[in-house]
Amino acid sequence: MLFRTLATGLAALLMSAPLLADTLPKVIRIGVSTAGVGNPPRVSTGWTSVAQVNRYVENEFAKDGVKVKWIFFKGQGPAVNEAISNNQLDFTTLGDLPAIIGRAVGLDTRVVLAGSTRTEVYVAATPQSGITDIKGLRGKRIAFHKGTATQLAVNRILTEHGLTERDVKVVNMEPATYKAAFLAGDVDAIFSTLDLVKLADAGKARIIYTTKQNPAATSQGFVLVNQKFAQAYPQATQRVVNALVRAAYWAGEPAHRDTVFQLWGSAGSISEATYRREYASIPLSHRLSPRIDDFVIARASQGVADAYKYKLIRKPFDVRAWFDTRYLDAALKELQYTEVWPRFDAGGRQVAAGKLQPAS
Repeated sequence: MLFRTLATGLAALLMSAPLLADTLPKVIRIGVSTAGVGNPPRVSTGWTSVAQVNRYVENEFAKDGVKVKWIFFKGQGPAVNEAISNNQLDFTTLGDLPAIIGRAVGLDTRVVLAGSTRTEVYVAATPQSGITDIKGLRGKRIAFHKGTATQLAVNRILTEHGLTERDVKVVNMEPATYKAAFLAGDVDAIFSTLDLVKLADAGKARIIYTTKQNPAATSQGFVLVNQKFAQAYPQATQRVVNALVRAAYWAGEPAHRDTVFQLWGSAGSISEATYRREYASIPLSHRLSPRIDDFVIARASQGVADAYKYKLIRKPFDVRAWFDTRYLDAALKELQYTEVWPRFDAGGRQVAAGKLQPAS
């Protein structure tokens, strides 16, 4: 009887052994919430461009035979959310508003890294429109892509100047389409990011506003994991995060500043000179940090509150339950990066300098 009991227990243990081992997926699918540039497409800016172009994730899994697919979405955030809902992505970069919308409608994602912070938003008017400020947009045709991080910035900027979306004629277009419409004079103004400076430099646009005047209207982005993937492959999830954190570290090192600008400029959408001008007095470690600090969480909380106020989501949710810093914390400890990046409090004030500060 005892022998039979032991044999049964041993058999059960052997049968469960494969379940105890953390298997690896055959492929890891990483979404990018832009159309990308070039053929094949590439990420044009941010520390994620360093990660993709230099194959950080691919190299992490090269010996395991795991393929890594970067999937770009012309439809931006809304298209990414649809892909997540259909379980077609394992990780993705995503701006704050589409990430918030996805979570609000029940997409089972977790924020594992900060992808970008304090991203400036620019407003450009056509030279012939005569528009010189935000108040001048009343009754005018403005274009942006609804459901993206830009829409949240639009509402914040309009509110700051006593306007709402109802006071303007909103035309919902993807970036390539609204730029073409802008150049053709079919819309009077567009909201976008640093790419509008290129149009202004060419005399094809007049910058009438930037969020440098209102940091509260800036946007941020995240790296999200599909929780189905994280639960099925916790080891692989950790290794992806580790690889991305290594890329962010490299991108933020002062010694690599010139190389990073050259990499971004080589994408062609924005010149290297424009990037240098934009970041002239800003350490890259301040903008290219994957750290989830009090500022990132506070801005995300404000994003949820604003999205609800502007009726972009039907109900708010607890941001802290959405952020899962376990993978980041483990990566920082394993890679000895715990004190690498600066930390900011909820109000955006720097409370720790970090080791990636440029030499004074």
